[in-house]
Amino acid sequence: MKRTIIAISVALVVMLVLAACGGGKDKPEATPAAAEAAQAAEAAPAGGAVSQGDAEKGQKLFVATCSACHGPAGEGIEGLGKDMTTSDFIAGLSDEELVEFIKTGRDTGDPANTTGVAMPPKGGNPTLTDEQLMDIVAYIRSIHKQ
Repeated sequence: MKRTIIAISVALVVMLVLAACGGGKDKPEATPAAAEAAQAAEAAPAGGAVSQGDAEKGQKLFVATCSACHGPAGEGIEGLGKDMTTSDFIAGLSDEELVEFIKTGRDTGDPANTTGVAMPPKGGNPTLTDEQLMDIVAYIRSIHKQ
């Protein structure tokens, strides 16, 4: 019985890690809230905090790579990923700094890690290019409530 519980626990952890890393071929669909946020970014005034990337492309990449921990609209998932819509950390970084942060990720040993869950470099998707990361940043900026 104890071995069965351990095996089930290990299987659940493996599935969680794979989901967090953007693994799998099926990509989740965007929520209406996420689509609205991407449209709002396109309509934002030029003087606002609008990223150099493409928020619409970034939304698709975000949903495929980041939503397992941060939710499809960046609202966060308790115990996994922080709410990106109200993050002071995100607000305090330039687009370039945010891209560098995403490239590096955050280890569980980092004192600023408050979830106890590692954020893998590039959200676990090593194929993301700098341009795609800028698109993700544009989407993050579009959903961030200032």
